[in-house]
Amino acid sequence: MGAPKAEITWRGERLADRAARVLTAVCDPVIEVGPGYTALPATVEEPPGGGPLAALVAGHHELVRSGAPDGPIVVLAVDLPFVGPELVRLLADWPGDGTVVPTADGHLQVLCARYGTGVVGAAAGLLAEGRRSLVGLIDRVPAEMVGETRWRAVAGANAHSFADVDTPDDVARWLADVDG
Repeated sequence: MGAPKAEITWRGERLADRAARVLTAVCDPVIEVGPGYTALPATVEEPPGGGPLAALVAGHHELVRSGAPDGPIVVLAVDLPFVGPELVRLLADWPGDGTVVPTADGHLQVLCARYGTGVVGAAAGLLAEGRRSLVGLIDRVPAEMVGETRWRAVAGANAHSFADVDTPDDVARWLADVDG
């Protein structure tokens, strides 16, 4: 990308600030896993840039260290600019304390999901094996999938809800779409 995704400005707001705003509208406390782009308390995963699995473990450790009760953790990647508070609330308020993962077009949306109580041990085990992906975690822990009909009922008609920003072409395609 040539620059951190968190610094990309879309609709007058950096992606990092947007993700922080969406999460804080629903969750408390909220921790940024990264170098501290926002005003949120921040922690860095080990190793820095170690991927989503390492970020989940680091975020959990920081939440526990800060005195938050050990419970489910909602994750929202900075590069998902079309995810709104309604979709995050659906995940956060899902009954029980298990893992909840939306699916879109047959793909698990592991970067906008709720990870249940007790999954951090499995995540740490995967990290010890050299794994980085949250998909591997979903293969190891019980998870409830939220189909498109259910999440679209709260997210609205936005066909791009889980469109991510990974390349300069994505920036041109998605972030220029002001009607998104």
